[in-house]
Amino acid sequence: MRESMKTLNPALAKVLKRLHYPMEVILRCVRWYVAYPLSLRHLEEMMAERGIAVDHSTVHRWALKLLPVLEKAFRRCKRPVGKSCRMDETYSTPSQRSLPARG
Repeated sequence: MRESMKTLNPALAKVLKRLHYPMEVILRCVRWYVAYPLSLRHLEEMMAERGIAVDHSTVHRWALKLLPVLEKAFRRCKRPVGKSCRMDETYSTPSQRSLPARG
């Protein structure tokens, strides 16, 4: 676990260092809590089915600690949007179009 902590974002590693559960369990619970419409008690039951005893309030504390740090780390890696602007012909006005040559 300590080897994988060295490859993480320093802010995330600092938050995870003080937690007593394995990092995979913590990140999986937080990911499921954010990605799917699950309650904390459902997460508690799902982890109990997998043999991991976790209280729903513990998962909530993990989410409160980790989500701001994860959001900041992911925003840093996110590419900017809206740099390219292409105009379609449906947006041009008739005065901007060239007239056909009469002959």
